[in-house]
Amino acid sequence: MKSEKDKHKEGLRAIAESLKRIEDILSMLPGEVAKDMRAKLGQIRGVVLEQRPPALVLVGRRGAGKSSLVNALFGAKVADVGHVKAETARGKWYEYENDRGALAILDTRGLQEGSLPEGAEKDKSALEAVLFEVRKQAPDVILFLAKATEVDAAIDSDLEDLESIMQEIERAHKFKPPIIGVVTHCDVLEPKNTPLHDEAKADAGDLREKHVHVAQAERHLEQKLRARGAIGAKLEAVRGISSYLSFREDGTQRSDERWRIEDLAQLLFRHIPDAGRGMFVRIARVRGLQEQLASDITRTTAAICAGIAAVPIPVADIIPITSLQVSLIAIIAWLGGRALDPKAAGEFLGAMGVNVGVAFAFREGARALIKFVFPGAGSAISSVVAFAGTMAIGRAARTYFLQNSTIEEAKKAFEDERATAKPEEEEAEASAVKAPDEKDAPKP
Repeated sequence: MKSEKDKHKEGLRAIAESLKRIEDILSMLPGEVAKDMRAKLGQIRGVVLEQRPPALVLVGRRGAGKSSLVNALFGAKVADVGHVKAETARGKWYEYENDRGALAILDTRGLQEGSLPEGAEKDKSALEAVLFEVRKQAPDVILFLAKATEVDAAIDSDLEDLESIMQEIERAHKFKPPIIGVVTHCDVLEPKNTPLHDEAKADAGDLREKHVHVAQAERHLEQKLRARGAIGAKLEAVRGISSYLSFREDGTQRSDERWRIEDLAQLLFRHIPDAGRGMFVRIARVRGLQEQLASDITRTTAAICAGIAAVPIPVADIIPITSLQVSLIAIIAWLGGRALDPKAAGEFLGAMGVNVGVAFAFREGARALIKFVFPGAGSAISSVVAFAGTMAIGRAARTYFLQNSTIEEAKKAFEDERATAKPEEEEAEASAVKAPDEKDAPKP
């Protein structure tokens, strides 16, 4: 029996072959149309074939909650948390991972730490260790962490270190990463016993008071960050969170008091390149992010299928169109946490009652009818049909794999989308390549 890793590798190969066939067809399209489709293929290639762990630098003093935040994003224990003394031995890139994917984290030794962690290099300060590592690899995003009760406690020294890190990244990589300020441990703000993670159990007045204190901490940290020119110019936002997760010795979860982690994940998603987005949404398991990325890839795939359908060659395009649609299903299932398995995607199409024969009739029947009624318009019309069919398949896959609905509900979503989906005007214009009429053909 094949392992998940083997299925994933086979899935990547199948999708790569499908994209290669599409690229071969692009030579038959006009220059501008081919250019547009290559850009669309680039998004799919970036998310799936060039996938890598998102790279985050977490900056903050000891106890700011860097390791806790890593665990909170995964929803599982993947990083040790130092409750009494500094845990991270030295600034170093680590790949924290589980069965859904990995995050590359520069888990810095706590700035201004009071004790030297076991295994730390005595001749390197915390800052020197971080600078050494950012020369190796540029982060996608920097997160500056400060405890809610310490946003004004000697924070200027921390900000000086952050400026040094920014300067080193720019010097080494000619790149200025975005910065997100994170106010951690918001759960300990007064009224302390008012739960942020379970607002239904909180007194309304106490909850309002706690939210006011969170907002005050956010504003204070933002003011501090904005006051530093280089930092303020790259600051995207400041978010207050609680990342508290507790685990038993056997690794099972004891309690989950996370608050606004999904909000932070959505903010991170906007600043992570395509290559890291697929893995990030698998790890964070935020439904809205899964839906957003799956919808983007669906529309991109539908536009490519519309362009292929417009190529004036009968029958030959059904193979790449179908393989693209199968790849789309496999990618959506993968974003939802399953293996990247085109074979299983094909089985899903079969369960839906949509197969190659149906797709062929769907496309060629429409083309033949329109050509009979409106000679010369067949390619343009069939490209719209291909667009709608692909959008419908993507909608069905999202319904089934991301919303955990039944196959019957997926079928209904397919029919609803197919009846309404239309390409945007510019996409229709770009993909509707008119097939030459016989009277327009060059004389031999």
